[in-house]
Amino acid sequence: MSEQNSNPLQDAAPEEIEAAMAANAADELQRLQTELAELKAKSAELADQFLRAKAEAENVRRRAEDEVSKARKFGIESFAESLLPVCDSLDAALAIQQATPEQLREGADATLRQLTSALERNKVVTINPAAGEKFDPNLHQAISMVPAQQEANTVVSVLQKGYLIADRILRPALVTVAQPQ
Repeated sequence: MSEQNSNPLQDAAPEEIEAAMAANAADELQRLQTELAELKAKSAELADQFLRAKAEAENVRRRAEDEVSKARKFGIESFAESLLPVCDSLDAALAIQQATPEQLREGADATLRQLTSALERNKVVTINPAAGEKFDPNLHQAISMVPAQQEANTVVSVLQKGYLIADRILRPALVTVAQPQ
């Protein structure tokens, strides 16, 4: 058996080998240049997408800051609006020159109901513990301990109501507490 050449360029002339290598090099150079151009285009596209995403994120951040700022600035608006009828009632009461004590009492009661309603609509809750209720230092502030015919550390009387807003103490209720016997 005769041996076959595994390399076809083995029998080729040096000029043919050089021409084949030059053609391969030119083809490889063309392929690499095309690949480089594609990669540059892809890189430019990704850089553009990155810049757009970055700009969008910055815009979202700015809008969020503006919304928070507006919420802080105007967050009390609805609360203030709910208090306007109370102001109107007080103005009307003061405008009456010859009010009787009954009229004043009736007007004060109505105004208090308006105020209480406005507070409730805005989630302000009254802390008004009943006598005998267990003293809670989270909701109550003990002004004094007094002897009483009830269990120790329970509320005897409320000197001033307290208020909560959304589970946060605005003011604790001022109370007297039964002292231990």
